[in-house]
Amino acid sequence: MLGHGKKQDPHEKEITRFLRNVIGIRPGNLDIYLTALIHRSASDSTLNGHCLNNERLEYLGDAILDAIMAEFLFKKYPLKFEGELTEMRSKLVSRERLGQLSKKLHLNELITINPHAHAKSAGGDAFEALVGAIFLDKGYEKTKKIVLKQIFESYYDLDTVVMEESNFKSKILTWAQHNRKQVTFEHEVAEYQRSNRLYRVKLHINGELFAEGLEYTVKKAEQIASERACSKIFEAGNGK
Repeated sequence: MLGHGKKQDPHEKEITRFLRNVIGIRPGNLDIYLTALIHRSASDSTLNGHCLNNERLEYLGDAILDAIMAEFLFKKYPLKFEGELTEMRSKLVSRERLGQLSKKLHLNELITINPHAHAKSAGGDAFEALVGAIFLDKGYEKTKKIVLKQIFESYYDLDTVVMEESNFKSKILTWAQHNRKQVTFEHEVAEYQRSNRLYRVKLHINGELFAEGLEYTVKKAEQIASERACSKIFEAGNGK
């Protein structure tokens, strides 16, 4: 599937068009981008027995995104303290934000994925993997320009984004403290998928189950459960 010198199949042509028309680059190494769009649930095995999917590129892209946004915010807000800058960066690169960008770019339509997989974060994961692929193919400065100008500033007013409330766990804990409620999180492994664990987090308010989150890390599952709890509380008009 990832060989060179062969006629491109329709999926490869679609990804090439996406990179040229949406991202604005001509891929130097198409294989990297193809790998960036293979979800772990659809992993291929290589000759040496390793799984071919986008997890390693996701890890790299996550670090590159953090660096790009840290530099951007450091220069744009010279009077902000470290904690404030960290919170701003978290809002810009949250899983929900990256998932939204994946949909806006129609990147999620290009992901190879097992249709039976629990993959709510597949779009955000693929976005991070795409950033990792661009970095390997084009370098940091080109990646920074694409991420900030070609992608983020095309779809968001960054000044507005950094002022949004996005840490749902913090929000629900603040609400609980203000309203004298007790919030607890219960963690369990929902299932194993190859080398991955799918975690279920149950959010309890005063001992009663209120919301649940399902994801591949406890932190993400907690955020999903907290977001659902916030929606129930504040949309019902019970938040203060």
